[in-house]
Amino acid sequence: MRVPVPWVFVLAYLVGAALEKIRPLTIRPDTAAVTTIAGAVLFAVGAVIAGWCLTIFRKAHTTTIPGKSSVKLVTWGPYRATRNPMYVGLTLAYLGEAGLLKQVWPVLLLPLVIAYLNYTVIPVEEARLKEAFADRYERYRSSVRRWV
Repeated sequence: MRVPVPWVFVLAYLVGAALEKIRPLTIRPDTAAVTTIAGAVLFAVGAVIAGWCLTIFRKAHTTTIPGKSSVKLVTWGPYRATRNPMYVGLTLAYLGEAGLLKQVWPVLLLPLVIAYLNYTVIPVEEARLKEAFADRYERYRSSVRRWV
């Protein structure tokens, strides 16, 4: 995982934006206002969740880098509802940005980002957490869903 996860979102979005320039997929004018409002809400909620998670990790003095060993198992705040709230937050912000800019291509590419996270990044993270926290992580994992 040489590319930090936030950059995976950024790069996928930039590819989608480039595709939008080459072959635009338009949002109907009668839904433009709803798209803008929904985009603003999604972006704000996603940014708050991701920022909250980053703050929690910094206060816990543990890493936010996938593949690096954590020194503390974070299970409070949004981690009570999902094991990956940072990724949920980034996903919501990504969708919000697409709504604000009324771009369809980035949304069509988002499943590739989610698949990469789900099948490449998260298994590495979970293996490290299981190695570091053993039964404690297994109990957490069995009681909290991966996504929402």
